[in-house]
Amino acid sequence: MKNIIKIACLILTITACNSNKKEQKVEAIENQNNVTLTNEQLKNVSIETTAIEQRTISTLLKLNGQVDVPPQNMISVSMPLGGYLKSTKLLPGLHFSKGEIIAVMEDQQYIQLQQDYLITKSKLNFAEKEFVRQKELNQSQASSDKVYQLADTDYKTLRITLRSLAEKLKLIHINPNRLSEKSISKSVNIYAPINGYVSKLNVNIGKYVNPSDVLFELINPLDIHLNLKIFEKDVIKLQIGQKLVAYTNNDINKKHLCEIILISKDLSAEHTAEVHCHFENYDKNLLPGMYMNAEIRIKNNKSFALPTESVVNFEGKNYVFVVKNLNNFLLHEVQIGTNEDEFIEVLNYSDFKQNKIVTKGAYTLLMKLKNKSDE
Repeated sequence: MKNIIKIACLILTITACNSNKKEQKVEAIENQNNVTLTNEQLKNVSIETTAIEQRTISTLLKLNGQVDVPPQNMISVSMPLGGYLKSTKLLPGLHFSKGEIIAVMEDQQYIQLQQDYLITKSKLNFAEKEFVRQKELNQSQASSDKVYQLADTDYKTLRITLRSLAEKLKLIHINPNRLSEKSISKSVNIYAPINGYVSKLNVNIGKYVNPSDVLFELINPLDIHLNLKIFEKDVIKLQIGQKLVAYTNNDINKKHLCEIILISKDLSAEHTAEVHCHFENYDKNLLPGMYMNAEIRIKNNKSFALPTESVVNFEGKNYVFVVKNLNNFLLHEVQIGTNEDEFIEVLNYSDFKQNKIVTKGAYTLLMKLKNKSDE
């Protein structure tokens, strides 16, 4: 019995010693992380405090993509009837205006087409008069129905032929109403259909091009878009009209404001969707095909947060100063999330629910604590 009592007393003694050691260790750590100010120091530092509060803190979604040009602003120029390129001043990157001559083509078929049109036009004038004459004769029974019908057929056939030839002339930018025997030319002009820049030049002077060949590729950069890729899990976080900022790797500090105008409804093999964005302001330095990064603020539920100035970084970790009493402050590690509008999300908020946290003056307290540890 006496042995049992001795053992029990020994266990209690050891437990008490361990407890005292733990308490002493905690007290030592707290003492290391503790800053005490005199009334005079407190007056000079001008400490301000706050309590942790709930705020709507948005997360930052980061995407990447390329500058793109919508189909209506990217034009491939070809020659519908083919021909030889006689001249052009175009170079990749060169600016041009709508209606400007960008190339001159030559081919004998242009001459033949103009000749056919003028001859048909001349024949049509005669056929029209003959049709009117035969109609009058037929009404007075001075000619047979067959002769009248032949005149009618010739007149209609020539009208159809002339109309089709006129449309062919328009394809090569010749106005049929202005064409005469004196204006027949072996050369025709190609005019710029839009204002913009030359993207690609696929032909050289003297080369023959087929109707299906693309001579030039032109773009109108005033309506360039940003085409972003987003993973399927994040698609539901976006909506049309949402704002975002984009920047290039070459100039990360220059932000371009954009707005989402279209979100694709299908996914690629990599399970990504396309997000089309419109630039709020045109920047001539943004070129089609250029890679860009984008950042989108996604609104979340309310989170516990503190002013950003409350959090100080020391030796790679983040801390706040908890108010112990009027003159005493304890450095406490804090786990942070995203920040927005000078507030930062606190993940281990339960550690601070009942405490006042230093806002203004937190960095000054950190410097004083650091000086204390160096002494």
